[in-house]
Amino acid sequence: MNGAQTRPPNPEVLSTYHALYAKGIPMSLDLCALLEAFDDLYDRLVDPADALEDPGETRWTPLGGSGRAAGTSAVPYATEAQLCAIRDQCRALAAANEFAINGHENRISFIVGTGHTYRVTAKPGVTDGAIERLALETQGVLDDFVRANHWRRRQQEIVRRRDRDGEAFLRFFAGHDGTTRVRFVEPDQIATPPERAADPAARFGIQTDPDDVETVLGYWIDGRWVEADEIQHRKANVDANVKRGLPLYYPVRKNLQRAEKLLRNMSAVAGIQSAIAMIRRHAGGTRSGVQQLVHGQADAAVASATTGRTNYLRRYLPGTILDTFAGTEYEFPAAGIDAARYVAVLQAELRAIASRLVMPEFMLTSDASNANYASTMVAEGPAVRMFQRLQHEMIEEDTEVMWRAVRNAVAAGRLPGEALETLSIDGQAPTLAVRDRLREAQADRILVACGAMSVETMAARHGLDARREARRAGLAQNGS
Repeated sequence: MNGAQTRPPNPEVLSTYHALYAKGIPMSLDLCALLEAFDDLYDRLVDPADALEDPGETRWTPLGGSGRAAGTSAVPYATEAQLCAIRDQCRALAAANEFAINGHENRISFIVGTGHTYRVTAKPGVTDGAIERLALETQGVLDDFVRANHWRRRQQEIVRRRDRDGEAFLRFFAGHDGTTRVRFVEPDQIATPPERAADPAARFGIQTDPDDVETVLGYWIDGRWVEADEIQHRKANVDANVKRGLPLYYPVRKNLQRAEKLLRNMSAVAGIQSAIAMIRRHAGGTRSGVQQLVHGQADAAVASATTGRTNYLRRYLPGTILDTFAGTEYEFPAAGIDAARYVAVLQAELRAIASRLVMPEFMLTSDASNANYASTMVAEGPAVRMFQRLQHEMIEEDTEVMWRAVRNAVAAGRLPGEALETLSIDGQAPTLAVRDRLREAQADRILVACGAMSVETMAARHGLDARREARRAGLAQNGS
């Protein structure tokens, strides 16, 4: 073997050498190195990935080491640093861009509104009086949970965080008395610790089953392990097999920036033009002559402490009549301002942003001149359908939180275990579409009479508490 050779032969070529040697076919290591060189040359001339492509067909999908197809989810980030940069951009918009702020606030108003209501009832077919009393006790647990955690205000923050950051992390703390506390975890706190960087199942700070990315085992929060049962992760705008969410405004972040800059430039130009009330042109006048004219007609002279220059001011009262010398011309620049040319461009940008939000334009701009609320917020309208879908999704996630509170109360002995088997929790969101209260009440009354709807559900649809109203009605009758 040549002493100049410093790197060992390719393992595959070396195995071929041993196989031939075992069969009695001699082959020197120099020949082995020559075969390795040809093998390396072949890899340079022929792309091994060409075997993945069929004639006339698209390239096969390569499989990653985890056994799933690589690149199946189109997300614009591949590392935690890239995700953090995207989140910072969208957070800046949510903090300073007036159009982004308006969009966030309107989504909160329509998805959460005055807050969702959650009622505990017995499961269908259960008519035992003891179960009804248990439902009242469990309802008391939920009411305490809502008050202790300021849940309606927290609902608004969940929507804001989920839209702004693309995700919201809630952590649950169970007390010895069965109470449940909820606190937010910042997305930046959830990151893969350095010692787990080589583990693909721990990417983005979320530890999952190596064979199933949707089965979450726990979270790495500030480098510490937290069980999955203690965290609820609400992510948005990504597929189920993507670990982290994507902010709402990521696709239109540049549109929001352009709209803000365009509005700023329009205001600046208009401000400069309108600040110059008029320009006098003195035909044939010299500089010194014009300066003497300004000095003579000035009502006041103000010296600048910084520049040392003297500014001569003249006051024009309403209805002032100017007497000019021959050859003096007046121009009014403000009369030439044409802001309508730029308004059309601004509206086009805002329509693109509203399209991303599936919202009418006036919900983003607060300009109702081009739309009518009654015609856009109808039951069949796209915005109503979208908000209803988001409300339903939020009710499902909130109901899971309510069940966590019930389970913690059962574990502490505050409620019997029977509550987990015989009761159900129903959520009700505020109505979105334009309402005809009389027709709604008549339709609800028919459903209640047919047994298709309970009185509690009908009351919740109209923003009322059936039990509270019944107690008030009873007190009123006793008082009379």
